[in-house]
Amino acid sequence: MTAVRHVAGQTGGASRVAAKVISDRAAGEAYVASVCFKHGPPRLLGVELEYTVHYADDPRRPLQAEDLARALGPHAPRTLVPESPAEPLPAGSPLTLEPGGQVEISALPQDSLRELERVVSADLDYLSDLLARAGFALGETGIDPHRRPARLLTTERYATMERRFAPMGTGGITMMCSTAGLQVCVDSGERDEVATRWAAVHALGPPLLATFANSRYHAGSDTGFASARWLAVRDTEHARTYAAQPFADPATGWASRMMDTPLMLVRRPDGPWDAPAGLTFADWVTGRGAAGLLDPPTEADLAYHLTTMFTPVRPHGYLEVRYLDAQPGARWLHPVALLSALLSSPSIVDEVLAACEPVLDRWEDAARDGLEDECIAAVARKVVDLGCAALPATGLPDSTIDEIGEGVQKLVHAGRG
Repeated sequence: MTAVRHVAGQTGGASRVAAKVISDRAAGEAYVASVCFKHGPPRLLGVELEYTVHYADDPRRPLQAEDLARALGPHAPRTLVPESPAEPLPAGSPLTLEPGGQVEISALPQDSLRELERVVSADLDYLSDLLARAGFALGETGIDPHRRPARLLTTERYATMERRFAPMGTGGITMMCSTAGLQVCVDSGERDEVATRWAAVHALGPPLLATFANSRYHAGSDTGFASARWLAVRDTEHARTYAAQPFADPATGWASRMMDTPLMLVRRPDGPWDAPAGLTFADWVTGRGAAGLLDPPTEADLAYHLTTMFTPVRPHGYLEVRYLDAQPGARWLHPVALLSALLSSPSIVDEVLAACEPVLDRWEDAARDGLEDECIAAVARKVVDLGCAALPATGLPDSTIDEIGEGVQKLVHAGRG
């Protein structure tokens, strides 16, 4: 069954989208499982780097959209400049913006970490120079240490998000407009490996979150938290942020969760995108409650629903690891290389699961206390030792491996005699 849906895009323009209607819950779950979990040998690696942007002469000054648009020129995303050609950066990475004007380099996946490092370093250097010539500097932490959150982009998606999160507190606007994360994208693996790799990237969350946490200072104040960025994400909406459980079949568990998660928004050609309160995607499929006022949902609607999840790990056909704070400069490579090494073989994955067992699900403690929590710190040291021993598997040059190993060991041993 096919429906033609008239849908407004994020830039405000409208396009006609033909998509298959989701006829029942089983069809919805089957669609989610098929697009979110794809199997095959772990081969590709990607990264998405977010950075806050500041005026170099006064980082506390509120960011102006017209200044950022001029600075980015032909690379400006259409969410900022609708008529922009939105050219990728010279090495091929698309450039996007977060609601508060944070820039994001979304590197195309590569067959090797060495090639990914080459591409990302080239595009990051280019972007840094481009912004510097216009009087801007990139931030170096996971949250804006100088300014309070303020939305720069005016798309309907972000306007709807701000309205939805406002009654829940300040976490939503802070997440949207003040935070910057480092997202690592790894393959799900062969069918018989998916459950353990899914479990491993979650188990690594608390120790790696604590190890690379650097977002304590926000808007001129000391929050007292190691990663105020992660806590802001958690404080948006529990249904779309809590960490998944280590299901024996992650695809089935995730698909069921997606159907039972409330809609954050409903795209419409005209008017606001606000979703009826409490309406889940499963409700929309069955026409329960306020869903009777909406057109039947299509696969395009379900695909968009998947983008409204902000979990620590989000499956997109690959596993998107989202719990790391942005790192300063070239140090983005340190957590990417460490995570890649920790997933480089099934035997190391098994060691990871055993090492992390004492701190499973201690996300909030890791974000609040970081490595000051002795149990988390002890696990982090074990994880770093495992990862450093496996760094040669990444294919990076010896000198780079030595630099990364020294850097991450310093992080987990800081303050110890």
